[in-house]
Amino acid sequence: MIPIKFIRENIELVKESLANRNMDIDLDSILTLDNSRRNIIKSVEALKADRNYYSRKIAKQKQKGEDSTAQIKKMQKVSSSIKEYDLELKEVNEKLNQLLLFIPNIPHSSVPRGKSEDDNVVIKSWGEKPNFSFQHKDHIYLAEQHGLVDFKRGAKISGSGYPLYIDKGAKLERALINYMMDQHSENDFTEIFPPFLVNESSVLTTGQLPKFKEDMYYIDKDDMFCISTAEIPVTNIHKNEIINRDELPKKYVAYSACFRREAGSYGKDTKGLLRLHQFNKVELVKFVDPSNSYEELESLLLNAERILQNLNLHYRIIELCTADLSFSAAKCYDIEVWSPADQKYLEVSSCSNFESFQSRRGNIRYKNNDKLEHIHTLNGSGLATPRLFVAILENYQTEDGGIDIPEVLQEYIGIKKIC
Repeated sequence: MIPIKFIRENIELVKESLANRNMDIDLDSILTLDNSRRNIIKSVEALKADRNYYSRKIAKQKQKGEDSTAQIKKMQKVSSSIKEYDLELKEVNEKLNQLLLFIPNIPHSSVPRGKSEDDNVVIKSWGEKPNFSFQHKDHIYLAEQHGLVDFKRGAKISGSGYPLYIDKGAKLERALINYMMDQHSENDFTEIFPPFLVNESSVLTTGQLPKFKEDMYYIDKDDMFCISTAEIPVTNIHKNEIINRDELPKKYVAYSACFRREAGSYGKDTKGLLRLHQFNKVELVKFVDPSNSYEELESLLLNAERILQNLNLHYRIIELCTADLSFSAAKCYDIEVWSPADQKYLEVSSCSNFESFQSRRGNIRYKNNDKLEHIHTLNGSGLATPRLFVAILENYQTEDGGIDIPEVLQEYIGIKKIC
């Protein structure tokens, strides 16, 4: 959350940030509310001073045995006015806080400016695209040919976007999850297995609410949300806590199923495993000292990259421009793996620095020279499995119709090839 004081004192910067994000928010109405709030506070403080004055005067009159009826009536009238102002202040604060929740984070100065995703910048490429000497197939054909994923029965059970992994397909999915969890644990990330249902406060902390409520599955009877990413429960581990500075950085890795309605996916490629309502993901979350949070972001990116390097999959890294940044991020990199069948890159990870945006919402602080300050939070997919599954099938397919298993996964799945 962007503090109202920051907006008030940096209005041009905030306006520029919104323009760079292609967002139209009425800042004038927010500042008008803030002005009303501050005027009410001033009025209440003046009335409280009057109340204290009458209170002292009444006490002196009683000590002298004088009649204090007139002063008591004046104090009662002042107290009544204070109550009215308090109710008005509560209403104004609620309106103001609700509006503030819709203001996105301020992009870091290093983020490239742009008007759409077309202005994102490719900053790195690793590995080589495969060069097949035979007619290669797409992941849907390969998955169905080898009985790895049953899309029709998955749709029968739950609907489209809910794949049913079968036999070696289920084992390959589990192998990917276990391998990634092990790799990140070896890099000093503490393993977490979080709840998949969270309360509204937790979703507010990470910024999915209120703006993206329609993309989340909500259980009305229990007032709970199905998580769209393990970032939500893991970030809230330290909600309303003060972390010792010498404990930083705190690094967590968590596997979870992820649930997304994909309300805005109309017209996008939804075939096979490319866009799902339920999928698996390994998530990395860091709580870091603000003084080195961008160094920690680069380190986080490397942690995610190494998974693809060890799987020997060609990928590229995109630095998102201002218009394509997620709501809560100050800076973000996307990692995209190559799909030979579709001849395009598929996103498998986003690595973001939220600076203090989430920690202000969740009241997550650390002590800096006896002064409490909001911590910086980072997160990155390390990685999401569906498109990684796609990339393995398509990049490791062989001329005889089989699929080689990447060497690092062979001990997890127990085979070297799917035939």
